[in-house]
Amino acid sequence: MPPIPPFRIHDDIREAETLPAFVYSDPAVFARERERVFASSWQFITDASRVKVPGQVHPFTLLEGLLDEPLLFSRDRDDQLHCLSNVCTHRGNLVCEGDSVENGLRCRYHGRRFALDGRFQFMPEFEQAKGFPSAADDLPHVPFGAWENFLFASLRPAAPFDEVIREMRDRCAWMPLARAAFDPTRSREYRVRANWALYCDNFLEGFHIPFVHAGLAQAIDYGAYRTELLPWGSLQIGVAAGGEDVFDPPASSPDHGQKIAAYWFWIYPNTMFNFYPWGVSINVVRPLAADLTRVSFLSYVWDAARLDRGAGGAIDRVEREDEAIVESIQRGTAARLYTRGRYSPTREQGVHHFHKMLVRDLAAE
Repeated sequence: MPPIPPFRIHDDIREAETLPAFVYSDPAVFARERERVFASSWQFITDASRVKVPGQVHPFTLLEGLLDEPLLFSRDRDDQLHCLSNVCTHRGNLVCEGDSVENGLRCRYHGRRFALDGRFQFMPEFEQAKGFPSAADDLPHVPFGAWENFLFASLRPAAPFDEVIREMRDRCAWMPLARAAFDPTRSREYRVRANWALYCDNFLEGFHIPFVHAGLAQAIDYGAYRTELLPWGSLQIGVAAGGEDVFDPPASSPDHGQKIAAYWFWIYPNTMFNFYPWGVSINVVRPLAADLTRVSFLSYVWDAARLDRGAGGAIDRVEREDEAIVESIQRGTAARLYTRGRYSPTREQGVHHFHKMLVRDLAAE
């Protein structure tokens, strides 16, 4: 793996400097992130409706454009869910090419068949092969996690799924997540001409809201805006400025009695769960190159009557404002006269936390 200049992030935010500028544009850093950051991360894939009944299969590419790993979800005839490699163990052809309901999996190249749980079943013209079949002829299983209706997968997770989502799961336990239905009309994809980490930097602080998002700034109380650091991410809490649409957290919630307009969760390294009174917007930040990122906004609605109100009422406009500022920062960090900056100890705790996690993984052997 290509070497990169050594650097560190001081643990004390009051003394720390931000990431060096080259991190946002160096192909060597980007190559190292692919394996050391993303291959060990949990990635949001889809909702469970894609594999709701026995026999359903759903092929997907894990982080298309970066990891490009062909995988599939399947639900077997015993109603058990599996995440499997979607690559035939004979010659590497893709086994499943579209959503369908099947009794089993069959490679159309040479007819090798697998059960819905990945077990090898049959292969023509292999009668004379010695030591065949073996466990190597089964489709490899891939770790996956399920929370409510949401499905995740990871090639080699750095931590158990339940540990990664614990704080978000517990904080949102009272929300009607079971009713959240995917709304394709409110879902979007954006291509941002900037490094993926710059996009995350911008998400992880409310510092820029009064300067970049005039509409959002009117909906929330900037003085009450706060960030909570989590073992595998962070939470930003937006308190409503006035009579905007708000949550009504129950007595069991640490936010009971507060006018919460939004919960913005970030799961390391690249996934955001944004909870509003109408539902949740899941954002997946997919790196494509050192200076190019695709961001998916996936809307799951549980109360359509509350759409287009409050902090979650103009997320498309907020995204376009974020896109413009992040692309400007990408150009600025490429300048010869910029090296690195400092953090606001009051407003940039989430960014500092992210940078420490990223440096930890980049330095790992």
